[in-house]
Amino acid sequence: MPAEHQEEVPVAAEILTDVGALRDEAAELDALVAELRADQWRLETPAVGWTIAHQIVHLAAAFRMAGVALTRPEEFTRLTAGLSARFGMAVATLQEEFLASGESPLERWRAEREVTEGALAASPAAGIVPWPVRPVPASVLVAVGLTEVFAHGQDVRDALGVRRRWTDRIRQVAGFGARTRDFGYLARGLTPPAEEFRFELTGPSGDLWEFGPAGSDQVVSGPAADFCLLVTRRRHRDDLALVARGAEADRWLGIAQAYRGPAGPGRQSGQFSSVGG
Repeated sequence: MPAEHQEEVPVAAEILTDVGALRDEAAELDALVAELRADQWRLETPAVGWTIAHQIVHLAAAFRMAGVALTRPEEFTRLTAGLSARFGMAVATLQEEFLASGESPLERWRAEREVTEGALAASPAAGIVPWPVRPVPASVLVAVGLTEVFAHGQDVRDALGVRRRWTDRIRQVAGFGARTRDFGYLARGLTPPAEEFRFELTGPSGDLWEFGPAGSDQVVSGPAADFCLLVTRRRHRDDLALVARGAEADRWLGIAQAYRGPAGPGRQSGQFSSVGG
């Protein structure tokens, strides 16, 4: 949805298509911020310069752009005109407009969610949607949307000092992070290795989630929750229980990101004492 997810995303069975998971993740964040006082909306989050209001308004702007792509594809194509930078500008412009409007950030996000989630639910998973650089299946937007809500929701929780309740719906985030392995390299001008990685992640329910070829010499393993925090750059690798086998896999833990744009500063080693905390 946001500018960072502007390039083609590999489509594979590991990227699930459950719109219900996106709805549930959004509803949980909605419930968290619904009772905030006015002063709490102004709390700074770990993203420098972003308050809780910024985080929710960003989600509203991102959902708006996805909704336009799904429901008014010709308009979306005109807005982006084939240049990924214009998509990022459109999201940023919408974000500023929403902030300046004086409208409740939560009400705006709710309105945009209703349109986008409804359109996603009505779209075939393989249905093609216009997107910067090239069209993508609607299933990719589900995975991207869930990853966005997960990431910005973590920022909100960190600002409020609220621990996350992990559920297996993060499997979509984990799958998306595994399938976008190369983004960390490309964002830094590096050539991704030819060898695919193996990811062996333990979900909150205890199930093992496996992505990539079993015979790879480059393996990343550990809790799926930690992996999701890593690829969204909401935690430093040092504060996570992830294990790399192979030099390239170890290198990747330091550059992993599930979005295509600039890496940003991420989080510092020791900034958070525990997963989700």
